[in-house]
Amino acid sequence: MSISTVTHLNFRGHARAALEHYRSVFGGELVAITYADAGAVQDPAEADQVMWGQVVSDAGFRVMAYDVPSGRAHARGEDPFFVSVRGDDADEITRYWQALAAGGTVVQPLAPAGWAPLYGMVTDRFGVTWVLDVAPRHAG
Repeated sequence: MSISTVTHLNFRGHARAALEHYRSVFGGELVAITYADAGAVQDPAEADQVMWGQVVSDAGFRVMAYDVPSGRAHARGEDPFFVSVRGDDADEITRYWQALAAGGTVVQPLAPAGWAPLYGMVTDRFGVTWVLDVAPRHAG
């Protein structure tokens, strides 16, 4: 048996834009099912919002997202989670960092750290905080 975990992000009306942005950053395929597509419309104003969506890339990136319907409570809180992206290619991690930082807020600049060749933290324009780092190479 094997399992996988996937970060599932909750938005209030911005899931499609966020998923499109993450596809532009990480590549891959975006699938989005609206409440109308699923026949699950509770509020006609939300019919075109995302009930289920995901981005999956060949490199292994996966994220899911949906728009929390207005009839359901939704409080993001402050820093309720971070999404961590770790890779072994500094150029690739730098490209992801730059794309996520565009329109966002740098929390910790991308730079060498005592535990990793590169480490940084950024909150993107959708309010999601990302931790990006290059995995250290261990002598083996």
